[in-house]
Amino acid sequence: MNIATRLVSYDRCPGDRYRPVATPIYQTATFEQESALEFGEFDYSRSGNPTRRVLETQLAELEGAVGAYAFASGLAALTAVMRLVRPGEEIIANDDLYGGTYRLLSRFVEPFGVAVKYVDLTDLDAAARAISGRTRLVHIETPTNPLQRVCDIRGLAGLAHKRGALLSVDSTAMTPVLQRPLGLGADIVVHSATKYLCGHSDVMAGSVAVADAALGEQVYAVQNGEGAGLSPFDSFLLLRGMKTLGVRLRAQQASAGRIAAVLVEHPVVKQVHFVGLSGHPGSALHAAQADGPGAVVSFETGSVETSRRIVESLTLFGIAVSFGGVNSSVSLPCRMSHASIPAAVREARALPEDLVRVSVGIEHTDDLVADVSRVLNEVGRENGCDGSGPSAAQTSGECLVGS
Repeated sequence: MNIATRLVSYDRCPGDRYRPVATPIYQTATFEQESALEFGEFDYSRSGNPTRRVLETQLAELEGAVGAYAFASGLAALTAVMRLVRPGEEIIANDDLYGGTYRLLSRFVEPFGVAVKYVDLTDLDAAARAISGRTRLVHIETPTNPLQRVCDIRGLAGLAHKRGALLSVDSTAMTPVLQRPLGLGADIVVHSATKYLCGHSDVMAGSVAVADAALGEQVYAVQNGEGAGLSPFDSFLLLRGMKTLGVRLRAQQASAGRIAAVLVEHPVVKQVHFVGLSGHPGSALHAAQADGPGAVVSFETGSVETSRRIVESLTLFGIAVSFGGVNSSVSLPCRMSHASIPAAVREARALPEDLVRVSVGIEHTDDLVADVSRVLNEVGRENGCDGSGPSAAQTSGECLVGS
């Protein structure tokens, strides 16, 4: 079945004789056992809970995984993946990563004896040179957050496996509706389920899905042993949010394409980062491994002050650190989501201080476009730009979605 159907058609209440159409919330810490000598299917909600079990089964099915594990946040999920690497081993990470991932690696992984190398993994030759026999894990985002750089999942999986390493893909911005990394050779796919999977900005959650049962046992051991599993109520909310993922994301993606087209044409904007533009250097590769560009757009103005004025002047885009919700939002990543990356490191990795990241919600497309156009024109007049044509320096190209 199409994934849009699978999002709502699944066994919501295994074994429940009342056959409710929504998964019940098993809001209990512990379960009575039938015997003093043997455990039943569930004993303690840290180790397993019926509501979370339904969620994890659904996550695994959508990803084409042998197993999936729900965590209390996206970073808790990432932490469980990093626990697979032992002191003396090495992680190769893409050099364009979410700021929280960089903080996790630099403050809580490296100090415990795990080496971390940051490499431009959009370059397979650079990846091949970096991966060694010491490498245990290669971790990427694709498209990256926030610069929308595209990594070759199939190519990196092949390089990692030749060296006996695992490939982990943070696919938060894509979701299984648009990209399924395990089918492309990845070993692990991670999501901050707080974002698109939930979609309503009311749950903190993360997920890890794996292609191998033995690997799943290791991830479960961390989930159970460190106690970072998702609560029953949050599991219920995430299941509810995921039912509308298909319709939400398709609508958001279409609006993002319209907004990207407006940004490309405006002289206030110097560079647009959106993999849905035909002129994007990674658009062909992305199209070969995903079913759409998603709904996050970022752009540069050449001035932090100009970017600030745009962000603060938008009406329908709330200033927020996260993305992926039904409400549109906007931020300056270097001051919010990526502020934990030191300024010198951001500069070395060419992360522009004036970068604006837009998360497109489900408001009517015309209203979103009108809001963006109004603010760009106001700022343009203040800057002496009349809005009559695009900057010569910016990304151009036909928008592949939403036109």
